[in-house]
Amino acid sequence: MHIPDGYLGPAACGFFYAAMLPIWTVATRIVKKTLKAKQVPLLAIGAAFSFVIMMFNVPIPGGSTGHAVGGVLAAILLGPWAACIAITVALVVQALLFGDGGITAIGANCFNMAFVLPFVGYYLYKALSLNAPVGSNRRVLAAGVAGYIGLNVAAFFAGVEFGLQPLLHHTADGQALYSPYGLHIAVPAMVGEHLLIFGWVEAIVTALVIKFLQKQAPELLQEGRG
Repeated sequence: MHIPDGYLGPAACGFFYAAMLPIWTVATRIVKKTLKAKQVPLLAIGAAFSFVIMMFNVPIPGGSTGHAVGGVLAAILLGPWAACIAITVALVVQALLFGDGGITAIGANCFNMAFVLPFVGYYLYKALSLNAPVGSNRRVLAAGVAGYIGLNVAAFFAGVEFGLQPLLHHTADGQALYSPYGLHIAVPAMVGEHLLIFGWVEAIVTALVIKFLQKQAPELLQEGRG
């Protein structure tokens, strides 16, 4: 799902940086106010876990990659704003040190994976597990469903961003200047792979970790904040 350099036009890159700046600002303020001291190591672990799981990339036709993110799990444990910070850190390190995702596309990648994914997944999890006891199997199921849908919604956004580029940036004779694939190719390519493969990885990992924590550290499931 990482967008490389050269696939989004300058206007799109600038737009997503501008969109993420207030989100990062709000996330930083909320995390400073709500994150407990004992949760700070968990925030670092969340960033590290997201970093590692995103390194298992599978190329997708069109220039991007498919992979799990771990964003919904981080959001369930820490709240979506803290998850936004954790995943942003992982994405920035990947882009700067490993070339995984473009530097010009950091804003777009963070919008998809550090904002859309954890927020969609977190609030879906909250809705599906409403009033369920901490040890309930409904929470495990809710976590899996939230992970699956959250990842696929993020993939859909990435596909739309790719697919709009030929419409926004092209030569006089219609040749695309950046991503060459329109919506009819980019969206199915991105969403299809995640629906069939990576969404299930995200769902299974999220559900299994929640199941483990129910038995070993149930207090962590009561710490996440909206």
